[in-house]
Amino acid sequence: MAKRGGFPGGGMPGNMANLMKQAQKMQRQMEEQAKEMETKEFTATAGGGAVEVTVSGKREVLKVKLQEEVVDPDDIEMLEDLIVAATNEALRQVEDANASAMSKLTGGIGGGMLGMF
Repeated sequence: MAKRGGFPGGGMPGNMANLMKQAQKMQRQMEEQAKEMETKEFTATAGGGAVEVTVSGKREVLKVKLQEEVVDPDDIEMLEDLIVAATNEALRQVEDANASAMSKLTGGIGGGMLGMF
């Protein structure tokens, strides 16, 4: 009597096995990309270059450089705003670089699927 259902040999069908191999390869590439991103640095400025902030791919602030003319004890709020603006821009650069790298790996299908791997 012939078996019903299942696949011959009890294994995965060829397309499914191939899909799993591709998914594993993509996962390895994504892990490598994440490690590479951690070693990169991203620098942004604000106030026409008066404030410069450098962050790592790990999203850690590495360096803050201030031009002497931006340090005004009577206007600390402006300096704070410039530091925040430069930091946020550097962090956006990290996000953009990460999204671009992942898009290359996933062929643009990333979207909500990235969290699955």
